[in-house]
Amino acid sequence: MIDVINLKKSFGETEVLKDISVTINKGDIVVVLGPSGSGKSTFLRCLNCMEDPTGGSIIFNGVDIADIKVDINIHRRHMGMVFQHFNLFNNKTVIQNIMLAPVYVKCQELRKNKRKNIKIRIKNLFSKQKEELIPITTSKAEIQKEAKEQAMNLLKRIGLEDKADVYPSTLSGGQKQRVAIVRSLAMNPDVILFDEPTSALDPEMVGEVLDLMKALAKEGMTMIIVTHEMGFAKEVANRILFMDEGYILESGSPKEFFEHPKSDRAKEFLSKVLA
Repeated sequence: MIDVINLKKSFGETEVLKDISVTINKGDIVVVLGPSGSGKSTFLRCLNCMEDPTGGSIIFNGVDIADIKVDINIHRRHMGMVFQHFNLFNNKTVIQNIMLAPVYVKCQELRKNKRKNIKIRIKNLFSKQKEELIPITTSKAEIQKEAKEQAMNLLKRIGLEDKADVYPSTLSGGQKQRVAIVRSLAMNPDVILFDEPTSALDPEMVGEVLDLMKALAKEGMTMIIVTHEMGFAKEVANRILFMDEGYILESGSPKEFFEHPKSDRAKEFLSKVLA
């Protein structure tokens, strides 16, 4: 699904990612571990071009999305992102947060098709060969209704349907992060990127977020997760990437990494986090 080839990222003269190459297959649960400042979050943000790579390629579903000629917004529709600090819109209700992207994208497509039909009608006035109009099978009202039904179903899934019409400021941290996750699911993504999704949560709220992520893993959702939750990494991941100083030093199964780390840096890291 994703092929990262010789990825590099620099901020000024500081090289943060150094010649990273890795393949993410459909259904993979990849957990990215490493000390602070190793480049984990930058790597994640480069995958959907929230940070523009300095060099290399990111092939997502057959398209190099690192190419500046590519419309990245089209491809981001298929790549969800869950942030450390939730990034919900505080001026919109919970259900409005979830509906926002699906309604925007589908209404944008509807407007585009209507504009195309206007051009086709004008062209047909002056042409003997009549071009067929693009079928318009929905309306803005129907798009909004469908998105609302989907949003309510997602809220029921996480037990927060009674919070649909409240604002994010009234939610706990765990509730906010679960809403952020189902907001990503509302776009039916091919892959979801998680950037330390539990690090801003109180300890008792971590479990409810990890349980939702475990459920997604069982359903076959492709996920790339930057986290410090070692138990979660052992239980759910099918691959561990260990990063340090901008390099991927190790890539392997959780059993290989946690029981038989190869590099001295990984051994040192594990001795501290598992102590």
